[in-house]
Amino acid sequence: MRRSPFLPVCVVLLISAYPGFGFQMAGGGSGSGNLRVRITDTNDRAIGMQAHVQLVATGSAAVDREGYCNNEGMLDFAFVAPGTYHLIVTGEGLERTDSGTFEVDERKTTQMQYVRVKRIEATKPVGGGVAVSVRDINVPEAASKEFDQASEAMGRQDWNKAVTHLNRAVAIYPKYVEGYTNLGVVYARLGDADKERQALMKAIAANDHFAPAYVNLARLEIKEHNFPAAEADLKRATLADPADVRTLALLAQVQLLDHHYEDAIANAGKVHARSHDSDALVHYVAARACERLNRLADAVNEFKLFLAEEPPGARATAAREEMAAVQKQLH
Repeated sequence: MRRSPFLPVCVVLLISAYPGFGFQMAGGGSGSGNLRVRITDTNDRAIGMQAHVQLVATGSAAVDREGYCNNEGMLDFAFVAPGTYHLIVTGEGLERTDSGTFEVDERKTTQMQYVRVKRIEATKPVGGGVAVSVRDINVPEAASKEFDQASEAMGRQDWNKAVTHLNRAVAIYPKYVEGYTNLGVVYARLGDADKERQALMKAIAANDHFAPAYVNLARLEIKEHNFPAAEADLKRATLADPADVRTLALLAQVQLLDHHYEDAIANAGKVHARSHDSDALVHYVAARACERLNRLADAVNEFKLFLAEEPPGARATAAREEMAAVQKQLH
């Protein structure tokens, strides 16, 4: 049984009221080539399972793409924009692994990235943790084949054909959580928000501890400016997968937009404590929340942390300007 990647909903994640800080997932259609990922164990052997892989742009708290490798550890991301990225690999019985930063070169149509992961003794989550659907081992071969054909169609951006195959897959196996999640993604690409929501709700009904479905549902709610619902779903996602700092960073951003400033600051701090390589934006989130609470000295400190982690670029320029304005208020 082979699973190919599902793509997350591509969304401009708001901090729209804040100049210079709106950001979009880098794979939004202007990509120049394909990225082929190979996941192996520490002995360079195929891992023999469908690990979860996230592609994250450097300097962004948003996941650009995500999906499952096949049993041979292979996964393809199509139309990736030039830039610097890193990969995060998770899975039952695997140590969470970050590939480190690498560059997607616009001069190359296809390039390979290897990630070694370490096996650990798997335990079942109790009252939370990363939930892996036990039902997946029962997916009928016919449903799996339809899923694979849908994934190939998604890689070609043939969304209508992908819908056809995914609907066949979930008809064969009504508890196919990954099938419903991909179906939600495809309906998002087709601009059908109602069917997108229905598919994601069916994914959650099939496995109410499947974090990616909650995250994609939250992204839909963010697009609709329904921040309370998005916050609730991201909280459920972090309970299901507490090790995922990307979801926690997204939660902090939504809490800022939902005026839960203390929570936004607390979760931004948790992200910073767990990961220092590409989560600079959480410091901007914390700075904004501190401003709203009139904690201006703390806001300046958060801006300084942001600039230390992301010194160049338009966002850094905007941060310097805003920090200077806050510092004037302190004097």
